[in-house]
Amino acid sequence: MNILDRIVDTKREEVAALCPRMPEIRVAAEEAAAPRPFHRALAEPASVSLIAEVKRRSPGAGPIRTGLEPGALAASYADAGAAALSVLTDHQYFGGSLSDLREARERSGLPALRKDFTIDPIQVWEARAGGADAILLIVRVLDDPRLRDLQDLAWELGMAALVETHTVSELERALAAGARIVGVNNRDLSTFTTDLDVTLGLLSLVPPDVVLVSESGIRTTADVDRLGAGGVDAILVGETLLRAEDPGAMAGALAGRARLSR
Repeated sequence: MNILDRIVDTKREEVAALCPRMPEIRVAAEEAAAPRPFHRALAEPASVSLIAEVKRRSPGAGPIRTGLEPGALAASYADAGAAALSVLTDHQYFGGSLSDLREARERSGLPALRKDFTIDPIQVWEARAGGADAILLIVRVLDDPRLRDLQDLAWELGMAALVETHTVSELERALAAGARIVGVNNRDLSTFTTDLDVTLGLLSLVPPDVVLVSESGIRTTADVDRLGAGGVDAILVGETLLRAEDPGAMAGALAGRARLSR
């Protein structure tokens, strides 16, 4: 069983534990402040938008920035020109929580993606109750009907959905589901190896009206410029920022670099 399979099994257990709380979660979601425009934040035509990540650790990399303060870190990202946040909320494997998302969103003023492994509608409701402006949907762990249903529910609740792919067939499935924001993860979630050419090999298949986000393995301004030259709309960067001595300064170096139309 690979890492992704283990995580999904854990999510099934979490969903089962959440189900009895569905009525209170729905009430909290309906009472939450209105979502911020995540899609619009990424659709800057002349530059590559930065989604800056808040993350303590990962199964592949181990501890990354275990003592981080989500609010202070997110505020530094906002000051540096980040367009949006990605906040890990999985606890068992990444050390995160919805409290991290709430704190980061409040301090930064930016729209925030709940980065987790969403497999069930109750998690979408929980994301909205926790203040999320967008959710992550990983094509690899969802069949087509579930992918469409979760995306439709996110839209119904006013959120965006970042639909993550890694292969041609996954990208085709995302587009067939009507995805408005497609992520290409340069990291193989089975092995946790990264290769920037994964995005570059798929970008010609993404229609111009779909926001394209390149995720993982982005380390330098040259990497961003290479992606921007291909028409990538946004980048999602975690470890490069979090391992930097000054994450805000690193975010400033990567944010807002020029892009060409796709």
